[in-house]
Amino acid sequence: MAHCVVPAAEAILDKEYKVLDKGFVRLVDYMGGDDRIVQAARVSYGAGTKSYREDAGLIDYLLRHEHTSPFEQVILTFHVKLPIFVARQWIRHRTARVNEVSGRYSIMKDEFYVPAPADLALQSEDNKQGRRDEALDEALAGKVTAVLKSGQRRAYEDYAALVDQGLAREIARVNLPLSLYSEWYWQIDLHNLFRFLSLRLDAHAQKEIRLYAQAMLEITRAVAPCATESFERHSLNGVRFSGAEMAELKRRLALGMDEAARGGGLARGAAAAAAAGGTAGRGSADGSPAAIGGCLLKGKELERFEEKLRTGRQL
Repeated sequence: MAHCVVPAAEAILDKEYKVLDKGFVRLVDYMGGDDRIVQAARVSYGAGTKSYREDAGLIDYLLRHEHTSPFEQVILTFHVKLPIFVARQWIRHRTARVNEVSGRYSIMKDEFYVPAPADLALQSEDNKQGRRDEALDEALAGKVTAVLKSGQRRAYEDYAALVDQGLAREIARVNLPLSLYSEWYWQIDLHNLFRFLSLRLDAHAQKEIRLYAQAMLEITRAVAPCATESFERHSLNGVRFSGAEMAELKRRLALGMDEAARGGGLARGAAAAAAAGGTAGRGSADGSPAAIGGCLLKGKELERFEEKLRTGRQL
C-alpha cells in the first residue's frame, strides 16, 4: 500500500481554524490515516483484505490495549499562531518537532492577545493555577483590559524604537510580554498527539490552550476518524481507576447485585445497615454505597473516587 490519501484531510489542508482573537491552527501536511494504522498492524496483509467495520474494530482494539506503535505511523504537521504564554505550556510536550519564528532573525509583529471580558476573572480560591468561573463585572473588566492594552502598546513602541536605533534584534525583543503572538510549525505522530489532546482538553488545562486543542481535535477527526473516535471513547471521555478504587467499585457492584437478588435495593440495604449500627466509610446512615458494608476507601481517596463516578473526569 503506497501513500494514504484521506479525502477529508485533503479538503482542509491550509484551512485556518480561528482560535482566540488573532490565533489559528492549520493542517499543513499529513502522512497516513486510519488505513496506515491498519496496514502497520497487519504487515502481512495487502490492502482491501478487511472490511471497514473490521478495520475500525482493529483500531479500537489497538487503542484499548495501548498498542501504540501503529498510531505512531501517522504524522500531522500543524501551522499554529499562538500567544507566547500558550506556547510555553505547549512546548512541554517534548515528543513533537518544532520550528518557531525567531525574534533574532525577524521583526516581531505588533500582535498581542487581549482576553475577552468573559475570560477575565479573579484567582481561584481552591485552584492555585486557575481562575474563578465567575467573570469580572463590566467596569472592572474594562479597567483590566485597558491596563493590558496599554502595557502591550508601550512594550511594542519601545521595542520598535530600539530596533530603529540599530540595537540587535535579539536584545531589543527581551521586554516584549508573554501576550505577544508567535508562530510555529509543529509536527507530531498520532499516538503522541492523542496524549497531548488528553492533557490539554482536560478541564484543568488553561482555557486558552484548551481552545487550541479543540481545533486540533476537529482536524484530527478528518485525518483519522476511526482512531479519533476510539480515542474519544476510551481515553478522552474515559476514566482510570486505581487498584484500591477498582476493589471498591467491585464491592459496590456486588452489594447492588446482592440487594437486587433479594428483591431490595441499595436504599433497603442502607436502612438495614443503619438499624444494625453498621455504618462505615463516611460513618453516616445516608443511604450511599460508601456507608454500607465497609467502604474500602477513606478521606481524600474516597472523595476522588466518588468525584470520578459523579463527573466521569480523571482526577
